[in-house]
Amino acid sequence: MLKIENLTKQYKNKIALDDLTVEFPKGVTGLLGPNGAGKSTLMRILSTVDTPSKGSVTFNGTDITKHPNDLRRVLGYLPQDFGVYPNMSASEFLEYMAAMKGLSMKSAKVRINELLDILNLTSAGKRHLGGFSGGMKQRVGIAQALLNDLKILIVDEPTVGLDPDERIRFRNLLASLAADRTIILSTHIVSDIESIAPNLMVMKEGRLIAAASPEKLMTQAHGKVWNTIVDVNELEALQQKYIVSNSMQRSDGIHVRIVSTEQPRLGADLVEPSLEDAYLYVTKGK
Repeated sequence: MLKIENLTKQYKNKIALDDLTVEFPKGVTGLLGPNGAGKSTLMRILSTVDTPSKGSVTFNGTDITKHPNDLRRVLGYLPQDFGVYPNMSASEFLEYMAAMKGLSMKSAKVRINELLDILNLTSAGKRHLGGFSGGMKQRVGIAQALLNDLKILIVDEPTVGLDPDERIRFRNLLASLAADRTIILSTHIVSDIESIAPNLMVMKEGRLIAAASPEKLMTQAHGKVWNTIVDVNELEALQQKYIVSNSMQRSDGIHVRIVSTEQPRLGADLVEPSLEDAYLYVTKGK
């Protein structure tokens, strides 16, 4: 079990994390929040890259700040800004990372071939990473995070740069790993979390403002999501006054989805909230 208690991270003029206490169960926990919420800071502390100013992080009862190797042996981590060695091939880089994790070369090569196949990189395994696209580099980053026999997987914005098919493939991969592992997935893409994460954490300005299942989070926005049809010259005024979660041009006008505790205009109809509506409500509307 991975658990944080009264976790605080303070820099000179900013509190990045403010007294967080939460447990991460097995399965996928989705971490949502706007820019500056403290998600990446939390990821770095959980992965033993950084240390807290106050509070504790424990893994199976062991303080990972004092004994980081207990977690590192079973940890897979993909940071938001993942760097590669441009003159190495994908296979060479993964072999290097496997050696850093203490894996035997024999077992590492088998695992590398499996991951290259899963992530659609087999044909590019011998190519230098310097010639890879951003999406391909991201897939190599995902592969290195999955090299060892991990129990904890921490991934920060893992689907950035992936095309829709690659995003679906990666989500399916996470779902297949989740049965007996703790996976923490931080992302801005609500659909990535909605399809695979039974547990959600929502952060804002370094604080935990919601921890619930997607279904429970959506109940908070029940009765607060509206649909209306407007002319194009009305849209800007609505966006300035209300939280607009979606707008779509149709033959009869612009269909606008609004998160509001009151009816935004005459003729607006209440609709069932989506997870994105609920996320906007708890971060901007409450």
